[in-house]
Amino acid sequence: MKKTISANTISLLKNGDADSFESIYEDLSEPVYSLAIHFLKDTDWSEEIVQEVFLRLWVNREKLDEDGNMWLYLYVLTKRLCLNRLREIRRSKESFEQLMCKIEHFSVNTQNHVFSADLEKYVDKAISLLPERQKVIFRLSRFEGLSHKEIADELGISPNTVKNHIVEAIKTLKKSLHKSDYLYFLAFSFSLSAFL
Repeated sequence: MKKTISANTISLLKNGDADSFESIYEDLSEPVYSLAIHFLKDTDWSEEIVQEVFLRLWVNREKLDEDGNMWLYLYVLTKRLCLNRLREIRRSKESFEQLMCKIEHFSVNTQNHVFSADLEKYVDKAISLLPERQKVIFRLSRFEGLSHKEIADELGISPNTVKNHIVEAIKTLKKSLHKSDYLYFLAFSFSLSAFL
């Protein structure tokens, strides 16, 4: 649970109190990092985001609302900076491949359910564009947790055919989301190694 930052602490920060800033950093830097890692899947990039978030907090401290929710403020700022970083990554082939590599080895258990509603919306849209057989197989694998053999038995096809459909579905989804402004949803949605 994120610690609530008191109005008094925010007021002190607004007035340039370094101890208040350090206190907020100690309480909320870890949640900010966790949020960044869910987007970026990279420790170095995420640490950079943490530093940028708190630098901006300090620089813009006089604009803070003393009665505001500090975590919500940092959450919105972190999300914005992560999206900006992902757009930069999308423009760099090397960085994009690095991100894909991270996603493919990132455990599905680390997905952050805070974003589940958004994920459902954008991922469902991307999946709906898949060929019908790929769509069925991908959903059985991703959402129902069936193994390749279980899917093969249910559909009367070979496990290798199931794997091929999943591979093609993932390629299509990567391509689709890479072209969109919702690349970051890919980072949440697919722990690709779970399918192969």
